[in-house]
Amino acid sequence: MGEFTKRWTIQRRRARRQKLDKLRKRYTEARSDADRATIVAKARKVSPQITEEQFMAPIPAAGATRQK
Repeated sequence: MGEFTKRWTIQRRRARRQKLDKLRKRYTEARSDADRATIVAKARKVSPQITEEQFMAPIPAAGATRQK
């Protein structure tokens, strides 16, 4: 029985991560501060324990290039 719950826990975690990735993309494309604030509020609904700094940590800084 433990594996059944583990599977659903993993699936929920993956779905949450995908939703946050979509919100981060929308955050980088947002033009106004009001739009950014609503996106951060939606991220808090998806994952209540996440802070604003944690939400924006994977977002690269403006002008930063990505190394491969």
